[in-house]
Amino acid sequence: MTQTEKPGRNRWYDDACGTALALELVGERWSLLIVRELMYGGRRFSELKANLSGISANILTQRLEGMEASGILVRKKLPPPASVQIYELTPWGYESEIAIRELGRWAARSPLHDPTLPLSAASLMTSFRTMIAADRVGSEEATVGFIFGPESFLARIAKGWIEIRRAGTDDADLVFDSDPMSLASVVYGGRPISDAEGAGVLTLRGDRALAERFVTWFPLPAKTG
Repeated sequence: MTQTEKPGRNRWYDDACGTALALELVGERWSLLIVRELMYGGRRFSELKANLSGISANILTQRLEGMEASGILVRKKLPPPASVQIYELTPWGYESEIAIRELGRWAARSPLHDPTLPLSAASLMTSFRTMIAADRVGSEEATVGFIFGPESFLARIAKGWIEIRRAGTDDADLVFDSDPMSLASVVYGGRPISDAEGAGVLTLRGDRALAERFVTWFPLPAKTG
């Protein structure tokens, strides 16, 4: 093995720059999106494949093995009664969220950005973490739940910031029960909540006034050019 060859990697830029190494670690197609899907907790192989439209089982396996060899994620088996294998980010893997958020904010300014393309639940949650505008939230504090079929998330908003984790929604002040694309059409597309409700793609539980404010807290950045 030469000085530039590393376990679990097929090629290296042979460049000492940290950006070059970052691209080697998560720059292959699908790798960064796998990290995004794991940002809110461990996932089974089948769950990752279902949320990454177009990825093959073979490529997913290769990417998971490569990122495990690089120390970005680990495999673990849940105790009974689940007894299933999941993939989970390491503490170092979770630190990549800052880079993912800022990269997403930068890319959203491109005229090529198309918010109508498919969106996973984790992708929508990451967009909320990225786009929240502290000046719009002000001093408001709230707990907001999201239900997307079998997936549920709980967000805590305080001091202009939002923390999100996979969790039940029983204690939330407000719960959106929808699908990622429909909720995105309300938050980012300006679709009235009542329209989505009327179409049967969104149900609210809890503080409706909070819901009307919440959907205004995530403005997209101005397009470049």
